[in-house]
Amino acid sequence: MSDTPSRTRLPRAFFDRPVLDVAPDLLGRTLVRNTPEGRIELRLTEVEAYAGAIDPGSHAFRGRTARNAVMFGPPGHAYVYFTYGMWHCLNLVCGPEGQASGVLLRAGEVLTGAEQARARRRSARHDRELAKGPARLATALDIALSLNGTDTCAGSTAPLTLLTGTPPTPEAISSGPRTGVGGDGAPHPWRFWITDDPTVSPYRPHTPRKRRLDSGRPTA
Repeated sequence: MSDTPSRTRLPRAFFDRPVLDVAPDLLGRTLVRNTPEGRIELRLTEVEAYAGAIDPGSHAFRGRTARNAVMFGPPGHAYVYFTYGMWHCLNLVCGPEGQASGVLLRAGEVLTGAEQARARRRSARHDRELAKGPARLATALDIALSLNGTDTCAGSTAPLTLLTGTPPTPEAISSGPRTGVGGDGAPHPWRFWITDDPTVSPYRPHTPRKRRLDSGRPTA
């Protein structure tokens, strides 16, 4: 397999599959963010799957609301939410329309546009930390609620789009419990990452908390 990332855009059919098929298949793909300041490209290295009505950890577990409506489809759209009064998080909707599910984008490697990302992530000590965690990823890519519902399959000039990239082999993918998810959803091994990649965020189990900020906690 070539090491050169493919520039082919992922079609809607890629996302119109069960969330547990889509999530690990997103690893190694190239996420493109077109901003007024320029283009940022990110190789996805860590994701988490959220399976809607059958998943107590999902925002859609109790049904449709104004906040989670985008999760119910169509697939291939971005679901952006605001958490802890401070952080945005970016998810990709997948599965059949009407059955809410999505993949939280947890971490990645900035390939293009690192100067933009550094300007937004001034606390990052190294470039590998620019998008190491879902809130950091969203900050580096200038993700805001205005992008909620964006169609990533609309074309190369859309604010967000996904390219084929260079997926890892199945043997290079690890899985385990999702970060910060408690209750009945805690045991699900629905977090997927590229093994030993330095941009992957550290795992943190759920701990009951008062009002405390933690960029590793968001769920979809």
